[in-house]
Amino acid sequence: MQPTVDLLRYPVFSHSAPPGSVARQIPRRLRRMLSLDDFEQAARRLLPAPIFAYVSGGCETDRSLRGNRSVFERYGWVPGILTDTSQRTLATPLLGREWAAPFGIAPMGISALSGYRGDLAQAQAAAATGIPAILSGSSLIPMEEVARANPDTWFQAYVPGDSARIAALLDRVERAGFRTLVVTVDTPVSGNRENNIRAGFSTPLRPSLRLAWDGITHPRWTAGTFLRTILRHGMPDFENTQATRGAPILASNAMRDFGARDHLSWRHFDEIRARWKGPVVLKGILRTEDALRARDHGADGIILSNHGGRQLDGAVSPLEVLPDVVAALGPDYPVMIDSGFRRGSDVLIALALGAKFVFVGRPFNYAGTVAGEAGVRHAIGVLASEIARNMALIGINRPAEAGPQHLRVRAA
Repeated sequence: MQPTVDLLRYPVFSHSAPPGSVARQIPRRLRRMLSLDDFEQAARRLLPAPIFAYVSGGCETDRSLRGNRSVFERYGWVPGILTDTSQRTLATPLLGREWAAPFGIAPMGISALSGYRGDLAQAQAAAATGIPAILSGSSLIPMEEVARANPDTWFQAYVPGDSARIAALLDRVERAGFRTLVVTVDTPVSGNRENNIRAGFSTPLRPSLRLAWDGITHPRWTAGTFLRTILRHGMPDFENTQATRGAPILASNAMRDFGARDHLSWRHFDEIRARWKGPVVLKGILRTEDALRARDHGADGIILSNHGGRQLDGAVSPLEVLPDVVAALGPDYPVMIDSGFRRGSDVLIALALGAKFVFVGRPFNYAGTVAGEAGVRHAIGVLASEIARNMALIGINRPAEAGPQHLRVRAA
């Protein structure tokens, strides 16, 4: 699909923008969204506490969640000067095609609970801006509907360690029209997300007086997302975990079933690789040895990830292992990365350390909560404008030109 938004010239709103400028065409409710963090603060006010806790939280002590942000403070920029950067472009090649920017939307479960039709909003915004979006296997909108809205969407599968179930799921994903498959491998069991329990969140949601009160005290979300969804589309279900529909999101007695994922092994990945005709990406790698093995087993690319700090508390940040993984795999292999990215400078640091692409998650969920597809488009534009501005300040014209010569490790 051809993008309709020019990310290189996206008009971030400024108080000095003259009347009639393109910057003043930004919807009024988005003009104060000057960074991705602004969307998080706005979403916090809109969402019931249990749902915000699910989106924002990590697990146990949140050590990995905090580490994903603090790791960027280790690096300082060493910019070049007197470099003509008037021909800057954000265009970035990845897996056989060119994308409009060096970042995409990471997979996020149950996005349609925090924002109305959240998965569709993300996919449609990605199509409009020319970046990839990855649909989560724990999403609430049928994969077929999302693929029709944006055929360039990637699909992220939580595959069980059962060959028959894997085959059935892959057949459905292929029929839906997805071309790129992302296999998440860091969830043999679910992380200990005790913050969810403390906040009253569960999947499926259990009806309770506390849940009812949260809905009453957050009327904009209740009317604009929850009731609107039920009235127009019925009670949401976990649509895409397997070849058939899963449990409803709101149930008094239901279990969320992903199958026995602790059985998953390299043998199953070999079966997936043999069956899937398009690109296969392995997501959730943190060890160099596993990255090499993924390549040797036929993965077309990998995503370094600690699941946004939501699985193993204390797991290292992907950025910490990025240089070693790139050195082992070589400069041409598609090493991608997610977890903790919030600023254009964050994205450029990862590129300078050898990543080919960056995926960003929670902020786009918050943006969809605040303003639907328009909010996600604006968040994409804000991040792209930061990258374009910082490229000029660093002294480069293409994202791939960022390198270790532009970075210094700060003294401890």
